Amino acid sequence: MIITIFLLILSVGISGAVPVPRAAAGGGSKGQWQLLLSNTGVVAMHMALTHHNTVILFDQTQSGRSGYRLRGRSSGGRCTGNSRADLDDSSCYAHSIEYDVSRNRIRPLRLSTDTWCSSGSFLSNGTLQQTGGYGRGSRRIRYFRPCADHVCDWRQSKRSLADDRWYASNQLLPGHDRAIVVGGRRVFTYEFVPKRSPSEGSFNLPFLHRTYDRDAGGNNLYPFLHLSSDGNLFIFANRDSILFNFRQNKVIKTFPRIPGNGSRNYPSSGSSVILPLDHRNKFQRVEVMVCGGSTRGAFRAANERRYLKALSSCGRMVISGNRHKWNMEYMPGPRLLNDMLILPTGHVLIINGARSGSAGWDNARNASLEPYLYKPNATLGRRFSVLRSTRIARMYHSSAVLLPDGRVLVAGGNPHNRYTFRNVPYPTELRLQAFVPHYMERQYHTHRPDNVTISYGIGHHGQIGVRHGGDFSVEFWLGRRPSNDVEFNAYAPPFTTHSISMNQRLLKLRYRSMVRAEDGRVNAVVEAPPSPNVAPSGYYMLTVVNGGIPSISQWVKFINA
Repeated sequence: MIITIFLLILSVGISGAVPVPRAAAGGGSKGQWQLLLSNTGVVAMHMALTHHNTVILFDQTQSGRSGYRLRGRSSGGRCTGNSRADLDDSSCYAHSIEYDVSRNRIRPLRLSTDTWCSSGSFLSNGTLQQTGGYGRGSRRIRYFRPCADHVCDWRQSKRSLADDRWYASNQLLPGHDRAIVVGGRRVFTYEFVPKRSPSEGSFNLPFLHRTYDRDAGGNNLYPFLHLSSDGNLFIFANRDSILFNFRQNKVIKTFPRIPGNGSRNYPSSGSSVILPLDHRNKFQRVEVMVCGGSTRGAFRAANERRYLKALSSCGRMVISGNRHKWNMEYMPGPRLLNDMLILPTGHVLIINGARSGSAGWDNARNASLEPYLYKPNATLGRRFSVLRSTRIARMYHSSAVLLPDGRVLVAGGNPHNRYTFRNVPYPTELRLQAFVPHYMERQYHTHRPDNVTISYGIGHHGQIGVRHGGDFSVEFWLGRRPSNDVEFNAYAPPFTTHSISMNQRLLKLRYRSMVRAEDGRVNAVVEAPPSPNVAPSGYYMLTVVNGGIPSISQWVKFINA
């Protein structure tokens, strides 16, 4: 049983709701850009937000000198910064950092094996489980458990993966902190972490054989994975997709091929999201979206220094139910190497990328400097808008994550196998930026829910969190009566790399009651997601959205009943 401690809430309705400004509802501003740091020292090939409001950024370890020199070697001894031995020893340089959002500071972390083009997911206790990479790192499993005292660091497991996992994808599964790792370069299998027994290995997945383009760099690496609310796994690779029962090693559905002359996965490198899941249909309507990628022949052409125009199409498909069709739309321009992030409002931000070429060393041209905003529920033809442009190219090996304060952290970019700053079209990029959506502007503060606090109880075995299907209390302050459209949205922070935000999902939760006192305090009782199929156990960012204006997010933990 769960002993839940609630705030006292009166079941009185809220009347006389106040509309929010039209600019807020319609997106009358294009947002702003902030330069946070001029030099992080490390390329953000991979990035992940922790529940301590820090961001882990890391690169590959075999890129030689980074921009962050360390004092000591991993094998012992001092790095002088001048000797040839220092230049040859990658452990004299940081290849991972932790960024403290509130203090705008970084500190170095130490990796012991190569994480180049690896994958990851968060466990229920907030630990980042990170898998694969290159060379000696291709079968390694690493953990980073965030801490408040800023002394934690990477820890490498003594256990290994069954197969090499370079350019693989991860998805946290329902249940007890088990993740599935799918694919990799010339690897056509999947496996689980942790294993159920020492003898458990990997499992063949013929779908990966069928979607592999031998002469195009694969085009099925970093497959898109989305956990459906029925507990099965959606897998998209190249142009095709399936619904997969990983418990029985069985393909349940084979979906139609997405239209278009091109591919969507690495090195064509489009992106994908599972659109917000909604309590109003009991989280049972599951729809995925895929945007961008490269046209056929782009990878080979780029190797010959011909850069073909990227795809501008997006496809949406409902994967639940029995009728499946890709509904195609078009972005304002062609794009690949793009990140897709779900904002607290449920809109989708498409950011970073290039307009031509493919993924790979120096394989792309014409940086996409303008983010796109996509509103899934708007009228067809009015869903896309173009936001404020940046001056910093973010192409191959760049990444982006959503922060609790509503900003989007943007970092990285390095189309070279070494840190290269001169005499190239796109130098290695070490600046750290934030994109600030228009709804975070000061003019909307009177409509923004403030001082959000979450109250919940203690579960069995002393677990602190909200059990699936249970209730929890949310209190916030609002200077005026709420609008008719108040949402409580829970967001799973992803592991982002190579245009993929692994494990990302947003849930629109049901509230049972909401009361505003005369002093502006609002108390609400909110219902947690019904099962780990809908929301795997772990930390989520909860945001109160008042008429399209989001609060600062607070962390809530959902746990198995």
